[in-house]
Amino acid sequence: MESFTLILCIIGAVLVSSFISRFIPRISTPLVQILLGALMTLLPIVPNTDLDPELFMVLFIAPLLYYEAHSINKQALLKNLRLSLSLAIGLATVTMLAVGYSLHGAWLSIPLAAAFSLGAALGPTDAVAVSSIGRVANLSERQRSILNGESLFNDATGVIGFQFAIYAAVTGSFSAVGAVSQFLFSFIGGIAVGAIAGLIMNWMFETSRHLGWETTTTRILLEIFFPFLLYLIAEHLLHISGVLAVVTGGLLARFDTSGIGPNVSRTNIVSSSVWTVLSFSLNGAVFVLLGMLLPNAMMSSWSDENISHGLLIGVIFLVSVVVIIIRFIWISAMLAITKDVVTGERRPMNLERWRSAAVMTFGGPKGTITLSLALTIPYTVSSGAWFPMRDELIFIASGVIIVTLLLANFALQVLAPVYDQVVSTKFVETVLEVLRRTIEQLSEHDTQENHHALRMVLSSYNQRIARLKSQIGQHDSKELERLQITVLNWERDYIENRITIIEQEIADFNASNGAESEELAATASDDTGNLPVTSPGDTTEDTPALSDERTSWQNSWIISQLTPLQRFESERQAAERILVHISRTLSHISEASELLWRLRSLRRRTHNLAKGIESRVRHSTPLVSDDTIYAVSRRLHLDLNRYVIEKLYAELAKPNFNTEDVLSVIIEHQRAETALRARPSVNESAHVLNGIQEIKREGYAIELGVIQNMFESGDITRAEARQLRRNVYVMQVDADSDL
Repeated sequence: MESFTLILCIIGAVLVSSFISRFIPRISTPLVQILLGALMTLLPIVPNTDLDPELFMVLFIAPLLYYEAHSINKQALLKNLRLSLSLAIGLATVTMLAVGYSLHGAWLSIPLAAAFSLGAALGPTDAVAVSSIGRVANLSERQRSILNGESLFNDATGVIGFQFAIYAAVTGSFSAVGAVSQFLFSFIGGIAVGAIAGLIMNWMFETSRHLGWETTTTRILLEIFFPFLLYLIAEHLLHISGVLAVVTGGLLARFDTSGIGPNVSRTNIVSSSVWTVLSFSLNGAVFVLLGMLLPNAMMSSWSDENISHGLLIGVIFLVSVVVIIIRFIWISAMLAITKDVVTGERRPMNLERWRSAAVMTFGGPKGTITLSLALTIPYTVSSGAWFPMRDELIFIASGVIIVTLLLANFALQVLAPVYDQVVSTKFVETVLEVLRRTIEQLSEHDTQENHHALRMVLSSYNQRIARLKSQIGQHDSKELERLQITVLNWERDYIENRITIIEQEIADFNASNGAESEELAATASDDTGNLPVTSPGDTTEDTPALSDERTSWQNSWIISQLTPLQRFESERQAAERILVHISRTLSHISEASELLWRLRSLRRRTHNLAKGIESRVRHSTPLVSDDTIYAVSRRLHLDLNRYVIEKLYAELAKPNFNTEDVLSVIIEHQRAETALRARPSVNESAHVLNGIQEIKREGYAIELGVIQNMFESGDITRAEARQLRRNVYVMQVDADSDL
């Protein structure tokens, strides 16, 4: 029961941290989670936490490293592999030696072998922290690739070096030849086993997909099971580096990029969603646990009266400075001797390159691997005596973790501040080419039956092209986004005010008519499902599309046949649907609006539930058909568009927004109004909407095929193909959930 309570507390802290990070985006989520973990230790309901390093490595580090390796930009990693390996092996080794000699020289009570063990533990950077600092710092693609590559490979160096240092401290003996041979065996063996396992997994998935055996459930379960199994086999059966085996297996796994089709796309979408939730939960749990362990790890040394607090703080400062200076010197040397990819010559170390070295220096914070290794320091040596200065070593490791995480969060904001993301012209042109080819292929499927639906889908593709073209020539995308958010707020306020008026009309009508309205509503409810959806002049289902005038007259005629309560209820339901769509769009554009949208949505749903219960009790809830709501919604959309266009024209005379932005948004709303007037009549709505659904799915399948063909022909890179596919997957989910 204590373990279950602990798990719930950790998950709750991770959930709370996700909300807090939205309000204070300048503080990285790991720091928030560490603070929450430390505060949790003060609560009486939270059980005591003891970290089992082996369980920690299997349960958290193995799947996280696999996911990081699988999702990393492989081409960028290969391009900078030498730099990443030099940091993962060379820098980690030099850090171990520098920290060992410095710590032993500053505090003679700490044996040299024990000091080396701390240096080895401080070698690895935290992969989770490295992946999260992009939110608070503007790192280039090359910097991000080098740091991610380092964090993937240096764990093995730190673990092996730590094991040898601890063995020397416990037994008092050390063999350099044995250490090097064991390191090479573990390092090369881990890579070899991971490569073999990755190739086997690719073959299994591709074969099962070819035979039609692959299902979403089996694919996701096998993919999640893979890193755990691979780590345990490598570490416990073969006694090689399980970390490197998992990383190599993740780098070679490519089953989610092969194969095209709706089933494969749907499986990839679900897999991506599962891994996103799983990785965020595991990432958060790692840092919450770190926050829960730090106070106890530091308390024993801090409460020791025989050790000066000033000495402890001074040693932490010394070790942190040594780690940072050694890292800065190493990275600067690597940048100085590395040749330019294009010219093949070494570039001089100008101010920008020195800044890049500083960014990558502070971009390698220490974290959970360091603390988990420090906590595995044994309590006794081979003679039975206590391990010298064990608590003090753990205290120093904890202090360095805090210092490096704080520097990664705050120093990087000064060295690499986050500016508005500039749209990549090259990538936008690639997207435009994909959309043009998709339109060409989709236009070939035009028939008499699907002509109207195909025209509407092609119109949506043209709108996407127009928006992308405007992004390329956009001078200040932030200003346009601010205008779009303002317009959405106008629309939301208009619809909310309309709902308030409708609800007041319903209340006034019920109050004035009483029992008579209830009887009328009950009578009308029996006939609502049979409301005519065509005008008296319509005779057959094969009637061609009505003109705008006839369609408008037909919709007005349908609305005129409603009772007052049915009209109120249809308007309320139509307004509620429009409000949900507006609020959802607003939350996607502005992350700060997401929480507010969810609170508003919860309040609105609670209010509607209460109103519905009250209406059912009073037997006055009128039933309204979907076709009726469609007609009312169309009229409400037109009113909303006119209102927004008038507001936008008024903004042209004010200095609040750029004139070009206002005009472009006006044109978009005028196009939307034209599309609303050109929509099919109600008796065609269900058929056309179903047709749009089918053509959208067909268009997404064509788009995925175009992306695959462009990748195979070398027009786009693997990273660009993955990003393009991910965009299509998101649109597929949106189309399947809500047209």
